[in-house]
Amino acid sequence: MSVIAEENVRGIGGSVFKEISADNDEDNQPTEIESLCMNCYQNGMTRILLTKIPFFKEVIISSFTCPNCSWSNTEIQSAGRIQDQGIAYTLKVKSKQDMNREVVKADSATTRIPELDFEIPPYTQKGSLSTIEGLIDRAVAGLEQDQQLRNATAPEVAVKIDEFIDKLKKLKEGVFTLVIDDPSGNSFVENPFAPQKDEALSVSHYKRTPQQDAQLGIKAEDEEEKPSNDIDCMRNEVLTFNTNCPECNAPASTNMKLVQIPHFKEVIIMATNCDDCGHRTNEVKSGGATEELGTKITLHLTDVSDMSRDLLKSETCSILIPELEFELGMAAVGGKFTTLEGLLKDIKDLIMAGEMDVHVVLDDPAGNSYLQNVYAPDPDPEMTTEKYTRTFEQNEDLGLNDMKTEGYQE
Repeated sequence: MSVIAEENVRGIGGSVFKEISADNDEDNQPTEIESLCMNCYQNGMTRILLTKIPFFKEVIISSFTCPNCSWSNTEIQSAGRIQDQGIAYTLKVKSKQDMNREVVKADSATTRIPELDFEIPPYTQKGSLSTIEGLIDRAVAGLEQDQQLRNATAPEVAVKIDEFIDKLKKLKEGVFTLVIDDPSGNSFVENPFAPQKDEALSVSHYKRTPQQDAQLGIKAEDEEEKPSNDIDCMRNEVLTFNTNCPECNAPASTNMKLVQIPHFKEVIIMATNCDDCGHRTNEVKSGGATEELGTKITLHLTDVSDMSRDLLKSETCSILIPELEFELGMAAVGGKFTTLEGLLKDIKDLIMAGEMDVHVVLDDPAGNSYLQNVYAPDPDPEMTTEKYTRTFEQNEDLGLNDMKTEGYQE
Protein backbone atom coordinates (compact mmCIF):
# COMPACT_ATOMS: atom_id res chain seq x y z
CA MET A 1 0.00 0.00 0.00
CA SER A 2 1.38 3.46 -0.85
CA VAL A 3 2.13 6.02 1.86
CA ILE A 4 -0.81 8.37 1.27
CA ALA A 5 -3.29 5.50 0.93
CA GLU A 6 -2.18 3.97 4.19
CA GLU A 7 -2.80 7.24 6.03
CA ASN A 8 -6.25 7.63 4.44
CA VAL A 9 -7.46 4.11 5.18
CA ARG A 10 -7.15 4.73 8.91
CA GLY A 11 -10.13 7.03 8.76
CA ILE A 12 -12.46 4.51 7.12
CA GLY A 13 -15.09 3.46 9.61
CA GLY A 14 -16.15 0.23 11.27
CA SER A 15 -19.30 -1.30 9.64
CA VAL A 16 -18.10 -1.10 6.03
CA PHE A 17 -16.72 -4.67 5.98
CA LYS A 18 -18.97 -6.77 3.73
CA GLU A 19 -18.56 -10.42 2.86
CA ILE A 20 -16.51 -11.02 -0.28
CA SER A 21 -18.74 -11.87 -3.23
CA ALA A 22 -18.65 -12.20 -7.02
CA ASP A 23 -21.90 -10.24 -7.30
CA ASN A 24 -21.69 -6.68 -8.65
CA ASP A 25 -22.78 -4.99 -5.44
CA GLU A 26 -22.58 -1.20 -5.66
CA ASP A 27 -22.10 -1.01 -1.89
CA ASN A 28 -19.11 -3.32 -2.07
CA GLN A 29 -16.96 -1.46 -4.56
CA PRO A 30 -13.32 -0.54 -3.83
CA THR A 31 -12.41 2.94 -2.68
CA GLU A 32 -10.05 4.73 -5.05
CA ILE A 33 -7.37 7.05 -3.66
CA GLU A 34 -4.81 8.98 -5.67
CA SER A 35 -1.43 8.22 -4.10
CA LEU A 36 2.29 8.47 -4.63
CA CYS A 37 4.09 5.80 -6.63
CA MET A 38 7.12 4.58 -4.69
CA ASN A 39 8.84 3.55 -7.93
CA CYS A 40 8.76 6.74 -10.04
CA TYR A 41 7.44 9.19 -7.40
CA GLN A 42 4.54 10.33 -9.59
CA ASN A 43 0.86 9.94 -8.81
CA GLY A 44 -0.86 6.58 -9.27
CA MET A 45 -4.09 5.02 -8.08
CA THR A 46 -4.69 2.84 -5.01
CA ARG A 47 -7.87 0.79 -4.78
CA ILE A 48 -8.86 -0.33 -1.30
CA LEU A 49 -11.51 -2.92 -0.54
CA LEU A 50 -12.66 -3.61 3.00
CA THR A 51 -14.22 -7.05 3.03
CA LYS A 52 -15.02 -10.05 5.18
CA ILE A 53 -13.88 -13.54 4.18
CA PRO A 54 -16.47 -16.21 5.11
CA PHE A 55 -15.51 -18.34 8.12
CA PHE A 56 -12.50 -16.06 8.68
CA LYS A 57 -12.41 -12.34 9.47
CA GLU A 58 -12.27 -8.79 8.11
CA VAL A 59 -9.36 -7.88 5.83
CA ILE A 60 -8.15 -4.87 3.89
CA ILE A 61 -7.22 -5.59 0.27
CA SER A 62 -5.26 -2.91 -1.56
CA SER A 63 -4.05 -2.69 -5.14
CA PHE A 64 -1.83 0.06 -6.56
CA THR A 65 -1.16 0.80 -10.23
CA CYS A 66 0.89 3.58 -11.77
CA PRO A 67 0.01 4.71 -15.33
CA ASN A 68 3.37 6.47 -15.63
CA CYS A 69 5.82 3.59 -15.03
CA SER A 70 3.36 0.65 -15.11
CA TRP A 71 4.47 -0.45 -11.64
CA SER A 72 1.82 -2.34 -9.68
CA ASN A 73 1.49 -3.83 -6.22
CA THR A 74 -1.18 -5.77 -4.35
CA GLU A 75 -1.31 -6.64 -0.70
CA ILE A 76 -3.64 -7.76 2.07
CA GLN A 77 -3.70 -6.73 5.71
CA SER A 78 -5.70 -8.01 8.63
CA ALA A 79 -8.25 -5.49 9.83
CA GLY A 80 -8.17 -6.98 13.33
CA ARG A 81 -5.62 -7.42 16.07
CA ILE A 82 -2.90 -10.01 16.49
CA GLN A 83 -4.58 -13.15 17.79
CA ASP A 84 -3.92 -14.65 21.22
CA GLN A 85 -2.34 -17.76 19.66
CA GLY A 86 -0.44 -18.64 16.52
CA ILE A 87 -2.03 -20.89 13.89
CA ALA A 88 -0.69 -23.60 11.59
CA TYR A 89 -2.53 -25.05 8.56
CA THR A 90 -1.46 -28.35 6.99
CA LEU A 91 -3.20 -29.25 3.74
CA LYS A 92 -2.77 -32.37 1.61
CA VAL A 93 -3.23 -31.08 -1.95
CA LYS A 94 -4.59 -33.86 -4.19
CA SER A 95 -6.63 -32.27 -6.96
CA LYS A 96 -7.22 -29.22 -9.14
CA GLN A 97 -10.05 -28.24 -6.79
CA ASP A 98 -7.53 -28.07 -3.93
CA MET A 99 -5.33 -25.76 -6.04
CA ASN A 100 -8.25 -23.35 -6.24
CA ARG A 101 -8.67 -23.03 -2.47
CA GLU A 102 -8.60 -19.47 -1.22
CA VAL A 103 -5.57 -18.59 0.92
CA VAL A 104 -4.86 -15.54 3.08
CA LYS A 105 -1.14 -15.39 3.83
CA ALA A 106 -0.09 -12.71 6.30
CA ASP A 107 3.40 -11.26 5.97
CA SER A 108 4.31 -12.93 9.30
CA ALA A 109 3.50 -16.42 7.95
CA THR A 110 5.97 -19.10 6.92
CA THR A 111 5.03 -21.21 3.88
CA ARG A 112 6.51 -24.70 3.51
CA ILE A 113 6.30 -27.57 1.02
CA PRO A 114 8.07 -30.44 2.83
CA GLU A 115 8.33 -32.70 -0.24
CA LEU A 116 10.62 -30.16 -1.95
CA ASP A 117 12.26 -28.92 1.26
CA PHE A 118 10.95 -25.51 0.16
CA GLU A 119 10.25 -22.65 2.56
CA ILE A 120 9.23 -19.01 2.21
CA PRO A 121 10.36 -17.33 5.46
CA PRO A 122 8.19 -14.73 7.25
CA TYR A 123 8.42 -11.05 6.29
CA THR A 124 9.99 -11.83 2.88
CA GLN A 125 6.67 -11.22 1.09
CA LYS A 126 3.79 -8.86 1.64
CA GLY A 127 0.51 -10.33 2.80
CA SER A 128 -1.60 -11.72 -0.03
CA LEU A 129 -5.09 -13.00 -0.85
CA SER A 130 -4.72 -15.70 -3.46
CA THR A 131 -5.19 -19.39 -4.17
CA ILE A 132 -2.78 -22.26 -3.61
CA GLU A 133 -2.00 -22.17 -7.33
CA GLY A 134 -1.41 -18.43 -6.98
CA LEU A 135 1.06 -19.01 -4.12
CA ILE A 136 3.06 -21.39 -6.32
CA ASP A 137 2.96 -18.99 -9.27
CA ARG A 138 4.19 -16.18 -7.03
CA ALA A 139 7.06 -18.33 -5.77
CA VAL A 140 7.99 -19.26 -9.35
CA ALA A 141 7.88 -15.60 -10.42
CA GLY A 142 10.13 -14.65 -7.52
CA LEU A 143 12.72 -17.28 -8.47
CA GLU A 144 12.58 -16.35 -12.19
CA GLN A 145 13.01 -12.64 -11.48
CA ASP A 146 16.85 -12.56 -11.52
CA GLN A 147 17.54 -15.61 -13.68
CA GLN A 148 18.87 -13.52 -16.57
CA LEU A 149 21.50 -11.99 -14.29
CA ARG A 150 22.34 -15.38 -12.75
CA ASN A 151 22.86 -16.93 -16.20
CA ALA A 152 25.51 -14.29 -16.84
CA THR A 153 27.23 -14.28 -13.44
CA ALA A 154 26.59 -17.72 -11.93
CA PRO A 155 25.35 -20.11 -14.63
CA GLU A 156 25.64 -23.20 -12.41
CA VAL A 157 23.35 -21.64 -9.83
CA ALA A 158 20.92 -20.57 -12.56
CA VAL A 159 20.68 -24.15 -13.86
CA LYS A 160 19.87 -25.49 -10.38
CA ILE A 161 17.20 -22.80 -9.89
CA ASP A 162 15.67 -23.68 -13.28
CA GLU A 163 15.48 -27.31 -12.19
CA PHE A 164 13.78 -26.29 -8.96
CA ILE A 165 11.32 -24.04 -10.81
CA ASP A 166 10.32 -27.04 -12.94
CA LYS A 167 9.65 -29.03 -9.75
CA LEU A 168 7.43 -26.22 -8.43
CA LYS A 169 5.45 -26.08 -11.70
CA LYS A 170 4.92 -29.85 -11.66
CA LEU A 171 3.24 -29.56 -8.25
CA LYS A 172 0.12 -28.32 -10.04
CA GLU A 173 -0.39 -31.82 -11.45
CA GLY A 174 0.78 -33.84 -8.46
CA VAL A 175 0.16 -34.51 -4.78
CA PHE A 176 1.98 -32.49 -2.13
CA THR A 177 1.67 -31.00 1.37
CA LEU A 178 1.29 -27.28 2.02
CA VAL A 179 2.03 -25.85 5.47
CA ILE A 180 1.25 -22.26 6.45
CA ASP A 181 2.46 -21.35 9.94
CA ASP A 182 1.53 -17.88 11.19
CA PRO A 183 2.37 -16.78 14.75
CA SER A 184 0.05 -13.77 14.40
CA GLY A 185 -2.94 -16.09 13.85
CA ASN A 186 -4.12 -13.97 10.90
CA SER A 187 -3.56 -16.38 7.99
CA PHE A 188 -6.26 -18.62 6.53
CA VAL A 189 -6.73 -21.63 4.24
CA GLU A 190 -10.23 -22.16 2.87
CA ASN A 191 -12.29 -25.15 3.94
CA PRO A 192 -14.74 -25.67 1.04
CA PHE A 193 -16.84 -27.99 3.23
CA ALA A 194 -17.32 -25.46 6.06
CA PRO A 195 -18.87 -25.67 8.56
CA GLN A 196 -18.24 -29.44 8.18
CA LYS A 197 -14.78 -30.86 8.82
CA ASP A 198 -12.25 -31.00 5.98
CA GLU A 199 -10.40 -34.33 6.10
CA ALA A 200 -7.52 -33.01 3.98
CA LEU A 201 -6.95 -29.92 6.16
CA SER A 202 -5.67 -29.86 9.72
CA VAL A 203 -5.61 -26.68 11.81
CA SER A 204 -3.69 -26.29 15.06
CA HIS A 205 -3.26 -23.39 17.45
CA TYR A 206 -0.16 -22.88 19.57
CA LYS A 207 1.40 -20.56 22.12
CA ARG A 208 3.95 -18.18 20.65
CA THR A 209 7.59 -18.22 21.75
CA PRO A 210 9.18 -15.03 23.18
CA GLN A 211 11.12 -14.66 19.90
CA GLN A 212 7.89 -14.75 17.88
CA ASP A 213 6.30 -12.17 20.21
CA ALA A 214 9.33 -9.95 19.64
CA GLN A 215 9.05 -10.28 15.84
CA LEU A 216 5.40 -9.29 16.03
CA GLY A 217 6.30 -6.28 18.18
CA ILE A 218 4.24 -7.50 21.14
CA LYS A 219 7.17 -7.30 23.57
CA ALA A 220 10.94 -7.08 23.48
CA GLU A 221 12.80 -10.37 22.84
CA ASP A 222 14.95 -9.93 25.92
CA GLU A 223 12.05 -8.91 28.15
CA GLU A 224 11.86 -11.33 31.04
CA GLU A 225 9.00 -12.19 33.33
CA LYS A 226 9.00 -9.88 36.31
CA PRO A 227 9.92 -11.66 39.53
CA SER A 228 6.84 -12.28 41.62
CA ASN A 229 8.55 -11.65 44.96
CA ASP A 230 11.83 -10.85 46.71
CA ILE A 231 13.00 -14.48 46.59
CA ASP A 232 12.64 -14.48 42.78
CA CYS A 233 14.75 -11.29 42.66
CA MET A 234 17.52 -13.03 44.60
CA ARG A 235 17.43 -16.02 42.24
CA ASN A 236 17.84 -13.85 39.18
CA GLU A 237 20.51 -11.38 40.28
CA VAL A 238 23.38 -10.66 42.65
CA LEU A 239 22.33 -8.29 45.43
CA THR A 240 24.88 -5.80 46.80
CA PHE A 241 24.63 -3.89 50.07
CA ASN A 242 26.98 -1.66 52.05
CA THR A 243 28.70 -2.90 55.22
CA ASN A 244 31.97 -2.46 57.16
CA CYS A 245 35.12 -4.54 56.89
CA PRO A 246 35.46 -6.90 59.91
CA GLU A 247 39.24 -6.25 59.95
CA CYS A 248 39.74 -2.49 59.47
CA ASN A 249 36.10 -1.30 59.84
CA ALA A 250 36.37 0.63 56.56
CA PRO A 251 33.28 0.85 54.31
CA ALA A 252 32.98 -2.25 52.13
CA SER A 253 30.42 -3.99 49.97
CA THR A 254 28.89 -7.44 50.38
CA ASN A 255 27.50 -9.42 47.46
CA MET A 256 24.70 -11.90 48.10
CA LYS A 257 23.25 -14.56 45.76
CA LEU A 258 20.69 -17.31 46.18
CA VAL A 259 22.02 -20.51 44.55
CA GLN A 260 20.34 -23.87 43.94
CA ILE A 261 22.72 -26.77 44.69
CA PRO A 262 21.80 -29.84 42.56
CA HIS A 263 20.29 -32.74 44.52
CA PHE A 264 20.18 -30.55 47.66
CA LYS A 265 18.54 -27.20 48.33
CA GLU A 266 18.91 -23.45 47.95
CA VAL A 267 21.65 -21.65 49.88
CA ILE A 268 22.65 -18.01 50.28
CA ILE A 269 26.27 -17.20 49.38
CA MET A 270 27.69 -13.93 50.73
CA ALA A 271 31.11 -12.46 49.88
CA THR A 272 32.68 -9.30 51.31
CA ASN A 273 35.67 -7.49 49.73
CA CYS A 274 37.49 -4.58 51.35
CA ASP A 275 39.28 -2.21 48.96
CA ASP A 276 41.23 -0.58 51.84
CA CYS A 277 42.95 -3.56 53.50
CA GLY A 278 42.27 -6.28 50.92
CA HIS A 279 40.44 -8.50 53.41
CA ARG A 280 38.05 -10.99 51.86
CA THR A 281 35.44 -13.22 53.45
CA ASN A 282 32.83 -15.57 52.09
CA GLU A 283 30.07 -17.25 53.98
CA VAL A 284 27.23 -19.62 53.18
CA LYS A 285 23.90 -19.75 54.96
CA SER A 286 21.00 -22.11 54.45
CA GLY A 287 18.22 -20.71 52.32
CA GLY A 288 15.63 -22.75 54.21
CA ALA A 289 14.50 -23.64 57.70
CA THR A 290 16.11 -26.04 60.16
CA GLU A 291 15.33 -29.58 59.02
CA GLU A 292 13.18 -31.88 61.14
CA LEU A 293 16.07 -34.38 61.41
CA GLY A 294 19.82 -33.90 61.67
CA THR A 295 22.13 -35.15 58.90
CA LYS A 296 25.35 -37.14 59.21
CA ILE A 297 27.36 -37.67 56.01
CA THR A 298 30.30 -40.07 56.03
CA LEU A 299 32.62 -40.26 53.01
CA HIS A 300 35.39 -42.82 52.56
CA LEU A 301 38.23 -41.15 50.63
CA THR A 302 39.60 -43.67 48.11
CA ASP A 303 40.90 -41.46 45.30
CA VAL A 304 42.51 -38.06 44.77
CA SER A 305 39.46 -37.04 42.73
CA ASP A 306 37.39 -37.16 45.94
CA MET A 307 39.15 -33.96 46.98
CA SER A 308 37.32 -32.02 44.24
CA ARG A 309 33.83 -32.89 45.46
CA ASP A 310 31.62 -29.87 46.17
CA LEU A 311 30.92 -29.39 49.85
CA LEU A 312 28.57 -27.19 51.81
CA LYS A 313 29.31 -26.81 55.49
CA SER A 314 26.69 -24.87 57.38
CA GLU A 315 27.56 -22.86 60.46
CA THR A 316 25.98 -25.60 62.61
CA CYS A 317 28.07 -28.46 61.17
CA SER A 318 30.99 -30.20 62.89
CA ILE A 319 33.71 -32.11 61.03
CA LEU A 320 35.32 -35.35 62.18
CA ILE A 321 38.21 -37.41 60.75
CA PRO A 322 38.39 -40.46 63.05
CA GLU A 323 41.70 -41.78 61.65
CA LEU A 324 43.41 -38.50 62.59
CA GLU A 325 41.45 -37.99 65.79
CA PHE A 326 40.56 -34.65 64.26
CA GLU A 327 37.39 -32.80 65.13
CA LEU A 328 36.22 -29.31 64.26
CA GLY A 329 33.30 -28.03 66.31
CA MET A 330 30.32 -26.36 64.73
CA ALA A 331 31.18 -22.95 66.17
CA ALA A 332 34.82 -22.96 65.00
CA VAL A 333 34.27 -22.08 61.33
CA GLY A 334 31.36 -20.32 59.67
CA GLY A 335 29.36 -21.68 56.76
CA LYS A 336 31.37 -22.48 53.64
CA PHE A 337 30.63 -23.64 50.11
CA THR A 338 33.89 -25.03 48.75
CA THR A 339 35.49 -28.35 47.82
CA LEU A 340 36.72 -31.07 50.14
CA GLU A 341 40.28 -30.02 49.29
CA GLY A 342 39.49 -26.44 50.20
CA LEU A 343 38.12 -27.48 53.57
CA LEU A 344 41.03 -29.78 54.35
CA LYS A 345 43.83 -27.63 52.97
CA ASP A 346 45.86 -27.93 56.19
CA ILE A 347 46.03 -31.73 55.94
CA LYS A 348 45.58 -32.34 52.20
CA ASP A 349 49.26 -33.22 51.66
CA LEU A 350 49.02 -36.05 54.17
CA ILE A 351 45.80 -37.44 52.65
CA MET A 352 46.77 -36.99 48.98
CA ALA A 353 50.10 -38.76 49.55
CA GLY A 354 48.07 -41.85 50.40
CA GLU A 355 49.70 -42.31 53.80
CA MET A 356 46.38 -42.87 55.50
CA ASP A 357 43.00 -44.36 54.57
CA VAL A 358 40.61 -41.85 56.08
CA HIS A 359 36.94 -40.96 56.42
CA VAL A 360 35.46 -37.47 56.56
CA VAL A 361 32.33 -37.02 58.63
CA LEU A 362 30.03 -33.99 58.38
CA ASP A 363 27.63 -33.98 61.31
CA ASP A 364 25.01 -31.24 61.14
CA PRO A 365 22.14 -31.33 63.63
CA ALA A 366 20.37 -28.61 61.63
CA GLY A 367 20.42 -30.82 58.50
CA ASN A 368 21.72 -28.01 56.28
CA SER A 369 25.10 -29.38 55.15
CA TYR A 370 25.92 -31.19 51.94
CA LEU A 371 28.68 -33.26 50.33
CA GLN A 372 28.55 -33.92 46.60
CA ASN A 373 27.52 -37.37 45.42
CA VAL A 374 29.50 -37.82 42.21
CA TYR A 375 27.27 -40.75 41.23
CA ALA A 376 23.98 -38.83 41.60
CA PRO A 377 21.19 -39.70 41.20
CA ASP A 378 22.55 -43.20 41.96
CA PRO A 379 23.91 -44.05 45.47
CA ASP A 380 27.59 -43.34 46.18
CA PRO A 381 29.31 -46.56 47.31
CA GLU A 382 31.87 -44.61 49.37
CA MET A 383 29.43 -42.27 51.11
CA THR A 384 26.61 -42.76 53.58
CA THR A 385 24.00 -40.22 54.63
CA GLU A 386 22.12 -40.71 57.89
CA LYS A 387 19.13 -38.82 59.23
CA TYR A 388 18.83 -38.78 63.00
CA THR A 389 16.73 -37.30 65.74
CA ARG A 390 18.51 -34.52 67.60
CA THR A 391 19.32 -34.83 71.27
CA PHE A 392 18.03 -32.37 73.84
CA GLU A 393 21.52 -30.81 74.01
CA GLN A 394 21.64 -30.32 70.24
CA ASN A 395 18.21 -28.69 70.23
CA GLU A 396 19.43 -26.50 73.08
CA ASP A 397 22.48 -25.44 71.05
CA LEU A 398 20.23 -24.57 68.13
CA GLY A 399 17.80 -22.64 70.33
CA LEU A 400 14.91 -24.92 69.46
CA ASN A 401 13.89 -26.00 72.98
CA ASP A 402 12.58 -22.54 73.88
CA MET A 403 11.01 -21.91 70.46
CA LYS A 404 7.23 -21.81 70.62
CA THR A 405 5.53 -22.53 67.27
CA GLU A 406 1.95 -23.12 68.42
CA GLY A 407 -0.33 -20.79 70.34
CA TYR A 408 2.31 -18.06 70.40
CA GLN A 409 -0.31 -15.33 70.09
CA GLU A 410 -1.98 -16.30 73.33
